[in-house]
Amino acid sequence: MGEGRSWLGRRFHQLTADNQELEDEDLRRASEAAGAEPMLACRDRAEACVAGSVRSVTVRARSGAPSLEVDLYDGSGTVTLVFLGRKHIAGIEAGRSVKASGRVVVRDERTTMFNPRYELLPVSSTSA
Repeated sequence: MGEGRSWLGRRFHQLTADNQELEDEDLRRASEAAGAEPMLACRDRAEACVAGSVRSVTVRARSGAPSLEVDLYDGSGTVTLVFLGRKHIAGIEAGRSVKASGRVVVRDERTTMFNPRYELLPVSSTSA
C-alpha cells in the first residue's frame, strides 16, 4: 500500500499505479483513520466496525416490507448494510462516507449487516 517504502518508492508507485488502485489505497487509509477494520477481515457472526464510501443505495421488498440496501466499499471489500422497514435514510447516498457497526452475516460470499448503527462521516474522511 505504501507503508515501508522510501519516498522514491512511494512516488514511483503513484506514477505507475492505476487510478482505481490509488483510490482503493486512499479509502483503506481513511477507513483505518476512522477506527474501522478492513471489510475483507469481517467474519460471519462477529461484531464489526467498518467505514467506507457508499457505492449504491437500493430499495427492495423483503417479506412484503421495504428494506434499504446500502453497498459500502472501503478499498478492500464491500459490506451491504440492510435497514429493514426503511425506504430512505437522510444523508445516505452514493458517494457519501459512512461508518457502521453491528453483527456481520456472510451468506453466499456476501457480507451483510442488518440494521447497523451508523454515522455519516465528513466528506473528506473516506473520499480523496
